[in-house]
Amino acid sequence: MRTGNGSLPPVVVVTGPTATGKSALAVALAERLGGEIVNADSMQVYRFLDIGTAKPGPAARARVPHHLLDVVTPDVAYNAARYGREARAAAARIHARGAPVFLVGGTGLYIRVFLHGLVEEEGAPDGALREALEAEHARALAEGDPQRLHRRLAELDPGSAATIHPHDVRRIVRALEIRGRSGRPASEIRRRQGFGERRYRVLHLALDREVAELDARIDERCRAMIEAGLLQEVRGLVERGYGPRLRPLQAIGYRHMWPVVEGSDTLANALRAMQRDTRRFARRQRTWLRGVPEAVWMHPRDEAGIAKAVDAFLD
Repeated sequence: MRTGNGSLPPVVVVTGPTATGKSALAVALAERLGGEIVNADSMQVYRFLDIGTAKPGPAARARVPHHLLDVVTPDVAYNAARYGREARAAAARIHARGAPVFLVGGTGLYIRVFLHGLVEEEGAPDGALREALEAEHARALAEGDPQRLHRRLAELDPGSAATIHPHDVRRIVRALEIRGRSGRPASEIRRRQGFGERRYRVLHLALDREVAELDARIDERCRAMIEAGLLQEVRGLVERGYGPRLRPLQAIGYRHMWPVVEGSDTLANALRAMQRDTRRFARRQRTWLRGVPEAVWMHPRDEAGIAKAVDAFLD
């Protein structure tokens, strides 16, 4: 790996909708290039949540060092701000060893925080304001005006509106929340805190497949998770004292198993609901990625093209 005199350290982002094949591809790339992987999946930071999060197993971790897996137990709060600090610290250690960093996962917020930072000062969460903004967005959707909040953001904070895709409702709401709580535009706070400064030189690979192909892979993955013991994993969480009200255990897969554990639903029904919700989640991930202008879209089967792009970037 060459970084040049005074140039920014390189990071290869490997992201995309769930079940596209990110993990396997990233392990192969990192192994060939002597790199290390920093997890960017918000669920894989939790211990004991293995099957339902498709967490890399012992074989993959033996081939390539992985960081930011199994960080906390499910009952410990873990947020994007903490992730950003810990993931960047891991990246700094990897770069100090002269190895390339592969940031791998499908949590867009974590990737964005790693690369660009997070507005924390003057922007503490305001649950009531956020709820009101989300309710207003729901009304706007019902009235056929999905970009209403984005137009308001353009009036109140043009700098943020220019960098946030009109479909990225979460970021729009967050920017309006910061503006409403602090009285200052989020873009101004970012500039003052230096979040506009680039920390890394980035190749942002966005893996994707045709919708029908990905849907079939999602359905098969959900079945494989059940066969691998997802229900038993959830029962094990109960035995450890973790209940369904914990935020990590409300995630796809885990929330679908709770009614089966309690005896109020069947495994067959839970599987169908899990497949449906995972397909919807993949579509939301794809929508978010379309708002990332630097994303380089690749099909996972184009291994030669991906390898060529990564080699050129790191050299």
